[in-house]
Amino acid sequence: MSQHVAVVEWSRGDQPFSDNKYSRGHDWRFDGGAVVRGSSAPSAMIPPPLSEEAAVDPEEALVAALSSCHMLFFLAYARKDGFIVDSYRDEAQGVLGKDERGKVSITEIVLRPTIIWSGEKQPGAAAIADLHHRAHDSCYIANSIRAEVKIEPR
Repeated sequence: MSQHVAVVEWSRGDQPFSDNKYSRGHDWRFDGGAVVRGSSAPSAMIPPPLSEEAAVDPEEALVAALSSCHMLFFLAYARKDGFIVDSYRDEAQGVLGKDERGKVSITEIVLRPTIIWSGEKQPGAAAIADLHHRAHDSCYIANSIRAEVKIEPR
């Protein structure tokens, strides 16, 4: 198996801490050099500027990670089956709520991919459903979470 490392860095700087009015902004650093700005989601409890609206919050990151993982397997299976994908765009959405244990969690993620195909061999509805089924079944992120994952192709 393999290991995957992300470095998460936050620094208080000269801001107070005990008054709960510190920035939630932080950086995610990845091994290839990418840096992504992270923050808590803006909310009534942690409004801007304490949270950074332009940053990625952990809940969005989970939804994006699942969508990306599903897409990568979908593309691999489509290629293997002889189909040509020109574009893949997913408007994925996660739902934060209480789960069966009474804990606040991402309870559902809905993937809504729009796929543009080309070439002579075009997949029918059954082939597309099979590609999504195999992609979901293989996706490491989907296999790692408790949330229900729904796929609603467009």
